[in-house]
Amino acid sequence: MTFLRIALTPVFATFLLSPNLAMQQWSVVIFSLAAITDWYDGWLARRWGYVTRWGVFLDPLADKVLTSAAFIVFAYLYLVSWWMVWAIVIRDAVITLLRSYAEYKGKPVDTSKLAKTKTFTQYVVIYYILLVFIAHQTPALDENFGELINSLLDQTLIYVLMIIITTITLWTGIVYIIDNWKIIRELYDFSTQPTKSE
Repeated sequence: MTFLRIALTPVFATFLLSPNLAMQQWSVVIFSLAAITDWYDGWLARRWGYVTRWGVFLDPLADKVLTSAAFIVFAYLYLVSWWMVWAIVIRDAVITLLRSYAEYKGKPVDTSKLAKTKTFTQYVVIYYILLVFIAHQTPALDENFGELINSLLDQTLIYVLMIIITTITLWTGIVYIIDNWKIIRELYDFSTQPTKSE
């Protein structure tokens, strides 16, 4: 399920960036399928106890890959500001590197409830922007509900939503570092200790 979510990410981005309206519309289905694998993967893990160290690490990584790709495509389409996208992507990259190093050193760090809330909020905003954008691109909907769609696609509204998302994302990154500072410091100290052969 996790690898499927990662594999669907470039497919989603390609379809959304396509000039073909049908492919753009299918991007909603592809993103939904990828998001469902996240829910189903978590349900399986809780229901049957299929929890592994790799799963604990890869599941949030797959979320970051999918959400980051969506925000990057939105920025490319001039729907959101690049600086907020880079803030989100860089934060996720830094946290992922820290988690990877902790996993490598045998001190894995679990995803907090706050981080899961952040991911859920990102999904909600991505769905909102994606659905409104596709509705705007669809002539039949834009012709009949153009005024409503334009108000929902208002740049000020989207900017406010993205500010909220960016703030939450950066805050969870800071909280992550604070909560795991002892582990991070131990990892750093351990990595800088000379070995016996030295």
